[in-house]
Amino acid sequence: MTIFEGFHNSWVLANGVRTHYSWAGTEGPAVILLHGAGPGAGGAAGWRFMLPALAEAGYRAYAPDQLSMGLTDTRPHAWPVNGHQSLVNHVHDFIEALCLDQVYLVGNSQGAYVAAKYAIDHPEKVNKVVYIGSNTIYQAMQEIPERKLRSFLEVIGYDYTENSLRKFMNRNSGGDTVVPEELIQLRHHAANRPGVKEANKAFDDYLAKMNTTTKLWDRFCIKDSLPKLKVPGKFIWGKQDAVASIETAYKLEKLLPNIKFEYIDNCGHQCQTDQPELVNQLVIDFLALKNEDAVTVK
Repeated sequence: MTIFEGFHNSWVLANGVRTHYSWAGTEGPAVILLHGAGPGAGGAAGWRFMLPALAEAGYRAYAPDQLSMGLTDTRPHAWPVNGHQSLVNHVHDFIEALCLDQVYLVGNSQGAYVAAKYAIDHPEKVNKVVYIGSNTIYQAMQEIPERKLRSFLEVIGYDYTENSLRKFMNRNSGGDTVVPEELIQLRHHAANRPGVKEANKAFDDYLAKMNTTTKLWDRFCIKDSLPKLKVPGKFIWGKQDAVASIETAYKLEKLLPNIKFEYIDNCGHQCQTDQPELVNQLVIDFLALKNEDAVTVK
């Protein structure tokens, strides 16, 4: 028995980048699921419960391995040399490669920022967005860096060993969540593929430049654009999130009066894997709302 059931895996060439993705469902509106950062992160690892649930609810769900992550291309032309914007542009290329005219977006952590920035850059393509626990969005809501952005792998103390990955995965999950061994091995393998370290360095080098270059920070910043985004949004946050604290969520909620926040108990940083049935239903219910009923006005 494997934990990766109820969905399929495929490849597509997205603007020259060989992109791996997991998918479920052959009919209905398209939903793009965007995973967060972290060693070995990928679409199947982050969305293994939501993919089949969305298909059963009548959607076509796609969870790409984002640029240089999961099993996606790690050759030099696929390195995220423009930081987060490289990830956003790759999602755009992925959506275009699949010939999707309209999409819903669901993003977790850094993936929530990618979803937000994609919707800001391409609002005509996006119906709704669900955001799940994201320090990255909070950082991007600052006019100037509240604190210097650092390498995520450095922050979590990851050194490409299986032991450091286990520590990260346990911290990332809610207190009652058991991290499956199959997931550990999948992510450990993905994090040690040829080219991954170099891709991570390219991303971190851009972050270092962004900390001191106003023009680059301005491209990352969504302080003005996200509150004005007309695309309906919902934010889900785990009350026991040890990566993006609940205090951060409360601060962010005040900055985003156009987005409804919902707080989930017994949840860590990945609500969609800590409380999958509840979060799946919250997402499905929100996607099913008429747009005018999904808009929050405070």
